[in-house]
Amino acid sequence: MGEKEEAWIGKDMKVWKGQTGEMGEERDEEEEEEEEEEEEEEKENEEEEEEENEEENEEEEEEEEEEKEEEEEEEEKKKEKENEKEN
Repeated sequence: MGEKEEAWIGKDMKVWKGQTGEMGEERDEEEEEEEEEEEEEEKENEEEEEEENEEENEEEEEEEEEEKEEEEEEEEKKKEKENEKEN
Protein backbone atom coordinates (compact mmCIF):
# COMPACT_ATOMS: atom_id res chain seq x y z
CA MET A 1 0.00 0.00 0.00
CA GLY A 2 2.89 2.34 0.73
CA GLU A 3 4.13 2.09 -2.85
CA LYS A 4 0.74 2.85 -4.28
CA GLU A 5 0.40 5.97 -2.12
CA GLU A 6 3.84 7.21 -3.20
CA ALA A 7 3.01 6.64 -6.85
CA TRP A 8 -0.33 8.32 -6.32
CA ILE A 9 1.26 11.40 -4.78
CA GLY A 10 4.05 11.38 -7.36
CA LYS A 11 1.56 11.63 -10.23
CA ASP A 12 0.11 14.98 -9.21
CA MET A 13 -2.59 13.36 -7.12
CA LYS A 14 -4.13 11.53 -10.07
CA VAL A 15 -6.47 8.77 -9.05
CA TRP A 16 -6.63 5.28 -10.46
CA LYS A 17 -9.89 4.06 -11.84
CA GLY A 18 -12.07 2.61 -9.15
CA GLN A 19 -10.24 4.26 -6.26
CA THR A 20 -12.56 5.56 -3.58
CA GLY A 21 -12.44 8.76 -1.60
CA GLU A 22 -13.21 12.35 -2.49
CA MET A 23 -10.70 12.62 -5.31
CA GLY A 24 -11.71 9.22 -6.62
CA GLU A 25 -15.34 10.30 -6.75
CA GLU A 26 -14.41 13.50 -8.56
CA ARG A 27 -12.38 11.53 -11.06
CA ASP A 28 -15.25 9.09 -11.59
CA GLU A 29 -17.63 12.00 -12.25
CA GLU A 30 -15.19 13.50 -14.74
CA GLU A 31 -14.87 10.15 -16.51
CA GLU A 32 -18.64 9.77 -16.61
CA GLU A 33 -19.00 13.25 -18.11
CA GLU A 34 -16.33 12.48 -20.70
CA GLU A 35 -18.04 9.20 -21.58
CA GLU A 36 -21.39 10.97 -21.92
CA GLU A 37 -19.83 13.60 -24.17
CA GLU A 38 -18.23 10.90 -26.29
CA GLU A 39 -21.54 9.06 -26.55
CA GLU A 40 -23.29 12.27 -27.60
CA GLU A 41 -20.63 12.91 -30.23
CA GLU A 42 -21.02 9.36 -31.52
CA LYS A 43 -24.79 9.78 -31.72
CA GLU A 44 -24.39 13.08 -33.57
CA ASN A 45 -21.92 11.50 -35.97
CA GLU A 46 -24.28 8.58 -36.58
CA GLU A 47 -27.16 10.98 -37.23
CA GLU A 48 -25.02 12.99 -39.64
CA GLU A 49 -24.03 9.80 -41.46
CA GLU A 50 -27.67 8.74 -41.69
CA GLU A 51 -28.64 12.13 -43.09
CA GLU A 52 -25.82 11.98 -45.62
CA ASN A 53 -26.86 8.47 -46.63
CA GLU A 54 -30.47 9.58 -47.02
CA GLU A 55 -29.40 12.53 -49.16
CA GLU A 56 -27.23 10.27 -51.30
CA ASN A 57 -30.10 7.81 -51.71
CA GLU A 58 -32.46 10.61 -52.70
CA GLU A 59 -29.95 11.91 -55.23
CA GLU A 60 -29.51 8.42 -56.67
CA GLU A 61 -33.27 7.97 -56.92
CA GLU A 62 -33.62 11.32 -58.68
CA GLU A 63 -30.86 10.39 -61.11
CA GLU A 64 -32.52 7.05 -61.82
CA GLU A 65 -35.85 8.76 -62.43
CA GLU A 66 -34.22 11.25 -64.80
CA GLU A 67 -32.54 8.41 -66.69
CA LYS A 68 -35.84 6.55 -66.98
CA GLU A 69 -37.56 9.68 -68.27
CA GLU A 70 -34.81 10.22 -70.82
CA GLU A 71 -35.06 6.61 -71.96
CA GLU A 72 -38.83 6.91 -72.30
CA GLU A 73 -38.45 10.09 -74.33
CA GLU A 74 -35.93 8.39 -76.61
CA GLU A 75 -38.28 5.44 -77.08
CA GLU A 76 -41.14 7.77 -77.93
CA LYS A 77 -38.98 9.57 -80.49
CA LYS A 78 -37.99 6.25 -82.04
CA LYS A 79 -41.62 5.20 -82.24
CA GLU A 80 -42.56 8.51 -83.83
CA LYS A 81 -39.81 8.12 -86.42
CA GLU A 82 -40.94 4.59 -87.19
CA ASN A 83 -44.50 5.79 -87.55
CA GLU A 84 -43.38 8.57 -89.89
CA LYS A 85 -41.43 6.09 -91.99
CA GLU A 86 -44.43 3.80 -92.25
CA ASN A 87 -46.67 6.66 -93.31
